[in-house]
Amino acid sequence: MPKVAATKLRTTISDLLDRVVHHGERVAVERYGKPVAALVSPEDLELLEAIENRMDIEMARKALNEPGRRSWDEVRTELALQDDPEV
Repeated sequence: MPKVAATKLRTTISDLLDRVVHHGERVAVERYGKPVAALVSPEDLELLEAIENRMDIEMARKALNEPGRRSWDEVRTELALQDDPEV
């Protein structure tokens, strides 16, 4: 994955966005040599969000099966979940 220093981001953002949009690359933005952000395509972002949602649903299902079971509303509130019709 290509990397760019945060200090060079302003001068290279157009080229980096072209690489993300047209070539499907992911670009890591670094500060002091450590990744702090990334440029990704909307499709990659949607995939990450879908994975997170699935993980949240699995956590909620496990919580519902714990002894002293709580209501779905309590679990959803505790885990800060949004309503999902697939649950």
